Amino acid sequence: MCTQRHAALPMVFSARSRLRPAVIVLAPLTLLLAGAGLRAQDETKRTRSAPPVIQSSWDDLLEGIRTADDWQARREVLKRRYLELIRDDQKPARPPLDLQEHESTAVEGLYTRKLISYQVEADERAHAYLGIPLNLSGKAPAIVALHGTTAQGKEQTAGLSGNPDKAFLDFYCRRGYIVISPDHFVAGHRLPAEGAYVTQRFYEKHPQWTAVGKFTFEHSIAIDVLQSLSQVDPQRIGALGHSLGGHGTYFLAAYDERIKASACNCGATFFRHNERVENWARDRWYIYLKHIRPGLLEGQLPPIDMHEIIALIAPRAFMDLAGLNDGAPLTQRQRVLMLTRIMDVYELLKAPQNFAFYMHGRGHSVAHESRELMCAWMDTHLKPPEATQTRLLPQP
Repeated sequence: MCTQRHAALPMVFSARSRLRPAVIVLAPLTLLLAGAGLRAQDETKRTRSAPPVIQSSWDDLLEGIRTADDWQARREVLKRRYLELIRDDQKPARPPLDLQEHESTAVEGLYTRKLISYQVEADERAHAYLGIPLNLSGKAPAIVALHGTTAQGKEQTAGLSGNPDKAFLDFYCRRGYIVISPDHFVAGHRLPAEGAYVTQRFYEKHPQWTAVGKFTFEHSIAIDVLQSLSQVDPQRIGALGHSLGGHGTYFLAAYDERIKASACNCGATFFRHNERVENWARDRWYIYLKHIRPGLLEGQLPPIDMHEIIALIAPRAFMDLAGLNDGAPLTQRQRVLMLTRIMDVYELLKAPQNFAFYMHGRGHSVAHESRELMCAWMDTHLKPPEATQTRLLPQP
């Protein structure tokens, strides 16, 4: 019986096996059956239907909210939770700026790049590059440009080292913006002896504060610097950044309403649906929010998440740009659901034109199209209407 079963199939010989049935003969049959299945699917009738309601855990953003007044009441709760998350009550008194200029360089006849420093604590100064376009006519829009986790800090943002795709200061100064690019507090001029982005000394100095609270407070002081300049229009200030600078952007815009337009490029993920959520409270290197670590290890998340923090920016302009293949794929797909719910807040506040997001497949990058989108976003929301206005050709 076994012999007859094998005889029904052709035989294949190889140097490593004696005799075995061939399976390649099944391929045409498999393709034939698959083709029949596709034809059956093609013949299936499809009928019209209303779009299904998309439900997700992000729906809690507007749960019980029906009006703008309802949202305002919810917003006050969320703002309090946000400030508690970053432990804003632990920040030091805001010191006098004591703005100092250390060097000045003309860049290709287009703008002046200045190395400046200013106080961020009574015993601590931040360094930044400040770019001011030449031949400005009237007050100009300004941008706080935040870098990612590069040890050189502001050097990359100025286009002096690292990846030129991330040279935001150079990119925007050439387009008529005044730009301040500060060092993160554990990079550049304040590189810790233990290494870039090691927050150990910060927590020794401020054990009850948070790194997020620290950098957000300092970036708010960078806005003070911009508003102290006679060339800056204080009503047209934006913020943008990549990676660490990306989520630094939405933390800042949610914190300081002087930011009128913002763009986060490849910023961090959220607390929920995130198998790596402990990265928000590591026990080494860069520790964002040290005090939430015990809860995270027990499986408990903070009482506020990123969709609620970003929603604090509404109705001011905000754009999110991210790669669907930047990190865990399923987590990044949750980002799409999260962002659609934030859009609902903007619609409730009758400002849908002030919200946008762009998802791509370029991973953790600032590719050409992302740079152009961010620039167009800033032009739309920080420059006069004629800067982005189209026109018809004159009649012959």
